[in-house]
Amino acid sequence: MSFTLTTWNINSVRLRIDQVIRFLVENEPDVLCLQETKCPNDHFPSAAFKTLGYQYIALNGQKGYHGVATISRIPFTETQALRFCDKDDSRHMTVELGGTGTPGGSRGVRIHNFYVPAGGDAPDPEINPRFAHKLAFLDELVEWHEATRPADRPSVLVGDLNIAPYETDVWNHKALLGVVSHTPVETERLEAFRRMTGYVDAVRALRPEPEKVFTWWSYRSPDWSAADKGRRLDHVWLAPDIAPALETAAIARDVRGWERPSDHAPVTVRLSL
Repeated sequence: MSFTLTTWNINSVRLRIDQVIRFLVENEPDVLCLQETKCPNDHFPSAAFKTLGYQYIALNGQKGYHGVATISRIPFTETQALRFCDKDDSRHMTVELGGTGTPGGSRGVRIHNFYVPAGGDAPDPEINPRFAHKLAFLDELVEWHEATRPADRPSVLVGDLNIAPYETDVWNHKALLGVVSHTPVETERLEAFRRMTGYVDAVRALRPEPEKVFTWWSYRSPDWSAADKGRRLDHVWLAPDIAPALETAAIARDVRGWERPSDHAPVTVRLSL
């Protein structure tokens, strides 16, 4: 069976619910993983999703900041939201899709939805607590993997990881080496984690370097599309046992040009499971 999943940093789900609905109507993914929802759970616009047939919603939100949500047309058999770095800042949600007759068969598929801290401006943990938090979060990802071995079963890790790991994941590698999201301490740490776990970077599996690939364009650019000074901050990683099922990986760049858009574009993969 064909299974599609989208990850998207929406930068306020209530502010951009019309854009989300439009995307779902036009693309119909089976699962939508949102980050930066900026919405407490009891104010999440669940009715809008259920009207479109997305009856299963797992939330980890908070007022004004952060927040993740996983919305699905396929039932969940399990949900789990974890705390990282001893902070209640709503950056993780895991769901397991239903068993027999659903993607992954009797074992189901686990989807790990992450929103990694952005890290602020100065790439120095000694003077910038936000960057120190980001590095600590990455270290705890390693601990999380060692404790749960999530890649040892059918699983997908998605989200705004706030790191562009490869040279062609940014518009200018040399210019951004000292800019948070592309500093060596971040990129090397993220890649070490991915290699350790065995996860396959879905977009780069189908669009390898040296092709430039971006998912984020700053609001500060007066003509973001023409300037094209982007970064690839949003990722879909596949556990080794389901990576061969990857059929397509698409970045909906046009969505960045919609009215009142998020600064991130949705990333969608299709698997044959």
